[in-house]
Amino acid sequence: MSNAPDNPSVLAALQALKDPESGRSVVTMEQVRDIKTTDNSIELTLALTTHSSPLHDDVREEARAILTDAFAGCSIQINDAIQERPAEKIGEIGLTAKSVIAVGSGKGGVGKSTIAASIAYGLAKSGCKVGLVDADVYGPSIPHLLGVNGRPAIIDNKIQPMEKDGLKVMSMGFLVPAEEAVVWRGPMLHGAITQFLRDTQWGDLDYLIIDMPPGTGDIALTLSQLLPLSGAVVVCTPQEVALLDAVKAIAMFNKVQIPVLGMVENMSGFICPDCDKRYDIFGSGGAKNKAAEMNIPFLGEVPINMQVRINGDSGKIGSVFEDPIAGPCVQQLTYNLAKSLAEKAKDDPPLPTLSVL
Repeated sequence: MSNAPDNPSVLAALQALKDPESGRSVVTMEQVRDIKTTDNSIELTLALTTHSSPLHDDVREEARAILTDAFAGCSIQINDAIQERPAEKIGEIGLTAKSVIAVGSGKGGVGKSTIAASIAYGLAKSGCKVGLVDADVYGPSIPHLLGVNGRPAIIDNKIQPMEKDGLKVMSMGFLVPAEEAVVWRGPMLHGAITQFLRDTQWGDLDYLIIDMPPGTGDIALTLSQLLPLSGAVVVCTPQEVALLDAVKAIAMFNKVQIPVLGMVENMSGFICPDCDKRYDIFGSGGAKNKAAEMNIPFLGEVPINMQVRINGDSGKIGSVFEDPIAGPCVQQLTYNLAKSLAEKAKDDPPLPTLSVL
């Protein structure tokens, strides 16, 4: 057995462990607490933020591995706690969110809104504080997918977002009757998106997911001007004709300096629920191969699934996680997205905020 542990040696061992949100050491961020040691045991509390909720198990196991390696033979108990770390205001509009993620596609019909809503649900299900903006003003489908209707209240000149299953939601679908078309030019779109972000009472968010309109219009430019986005997720289907448009979406995000966090392959094969045989109706692996070719993370694939369609049509898209086929796939891509952000923070930790007296 190595040297008996004490508080300083435990902290020294955990100095290499990174906080997924900040990219800095958990020791530096004062997330290691209540250390108790004996000659053959270590007990401590590891306090991570709600922003890192999808990765809590990973970080705890990494801490356990570090301590097991440093203090062989010791029993190790790691208790969980939450470190309260409020989001700071970002951009000129004063949005209070830690990560703002655009979900886009080069074309319509690839299930982008379903993926955006599923990611938002997955993050919230993990314990994150999540908002969802439906920026597809011409075809707002988020209200239908979530089963939310009505008009938002306005209190103290702030729009109160609608809420569903812990998600805060804002969409043009709450403001315009379903049978009416939105016929707007660019400046009006810019104004609507600005209002959704600036004038909505979002509160303190870990993640704001923005469901983008399909194509390469000027909404991305509007967003890049309003606030610093953490990145974008590009959704496409496997076939080559869809990948051509996905590449254009990636080029658009690159042009407005929004980093691409990863690609998602939706409608990736059909798995027969009766025999478990897979049928690649639109092909398979196209997005994964294209992501590797462009040096972009691949977040995962979601198969064509009848239950996902039923849940979306009935306003219960959050139930996707209960489906034995699609549920694990969506959970995995949510985890991979959080992991991609953590790797980004580790490679380029944000500068600490200094108070000005």
